[in-house]
Amino acid sequence: MSLDITSPRPRIARLKRAMAEKGIDALVSFKPENTFYMSGFNPVLYSHPVVMILPAEGEPTLLVHALRDAHGRDEGFVDDTRAYGVWSTTKTMGPTWPEALQKILGEKGLENAVIGLEADSTPMARWTQVQGLVPGARLEDSSKLIDRCRLIKDADEIEMARIAADLADRGMDAAIAALAAGGTEREAHTASLMAMNTHWTHALPDTIEVADFGGLEGGMVNGLATWVLSGERMFRNCDNSIARKPEQGETVAIFIWAVANGIHAENERTVAMGPLPDKRRRALETILSIRDEITPVMKPGTPLAELYNITKAGLIKAGYDANIPGRIGHTIGIGAHEHFSIDGKTDVILEPGMLFTLEPNLRVPDQGVATQISDTILITEDGHDFLTRSRGGYIEV
Repeated sequence: MSLDITSPRPRIARLKRAMAEKGIDALVSFKPENTFYMSGFNPVLYSHPVVMILPAEGEPTLLVHALRDAHGRDEGFVDDTRAYGVWSTTKTMGPTWPEALQKILGEKGLENAVIGLEADSTPMARWTQVQGLVPGARLEDSSKLIDRCRLIKDADEIEMARIAADLADRGMDAAIAALAAGGTEREAHTASLMAMNTHWTHALPDTIEVADFGGLEGGMVNGLATWVLSGERMFRNCDNSIARKPEQGETVAIFIWAVANGIHAENERTVAMGPLPDKRRRALETILSIRDEITPVMKPGTPLAELYNITKAGLIKAGYDANIPGRIGHTIGIGAHEHFSIDGKTDVILEPGMLFTLEPNLRVPDQGVATQISDTILITEDGHDFLTRSRGGYIEV
């Protein structure tokens, strides 16, 4: 794949091109995932806002609370990092972020500009507050613009996705081994977390962080996550694991998210506990067959919706026309679930550098049939690459 990992981050240029097309003079971002995308800085705790200012012309500015100043300068890639608030001897622009932001926008000549702000994540009170700082400016929603730019991953993001996928694989292997040894949901869950954290502890350098993105009332210091659901509990889709030992003839879903320096990978498997009743085995084999049909078309130029349409046709052919899922995957990267779904409506065309999860699935509640199999896929120049590579196919223990 023709990617130069030593080149400057193309995402900033990509954002600026998109801003020019939409007539936006600057982005002002508060959303943790997006401020990280534009700066490389994740404070983990967002109790004090991090603000990223990206003008269409000129250099970006990262604004952080004084409490996070040293961290932001050490880990972010934005040369112009400023601080607000009060913390020890740190020099700041003022006691509050609005005061500091107003000064920065004035410095950049943006008092009467078109400014992009994320409407999907900015509370109305903050939107109004920003408008009050620059009453002559026009605020526009930049959510979709940033989401589109995030579809294509830069070389450094792809490198981190590979590390995250390897972590997820190790967690999956450990969870399956725990189930094979007669373990409960919680024992499989814990074995998975231990395997991922042990590898991170002993095999990965200090430059690899597994923190996720927090919010105003908490942080995600460790974003390595597993949950295990067995039998009828599979229909919950997401829940804490419990001290339940799966029974023979049941299926067990293992869900894993891993993260490396802000970039996620997902690995999900359905495990058969001994021989399955015919209806459950048939459901799993149907999904595995559909995945085999989808695999050859995962390449540049393929509409993302085609993957969904292949799944839909396969399920109808197999007699599951009443059980068509709403989507069969999603884009992934800075978000474990980024905003584009693999469904029949998405207008995304696959391009090199895109990351998504492939998870055609089947739920037939009245038959106790549920499947969950997901891999993280990278689109390359001439095809695709499975980043998650742990044991797949029909898994029986």
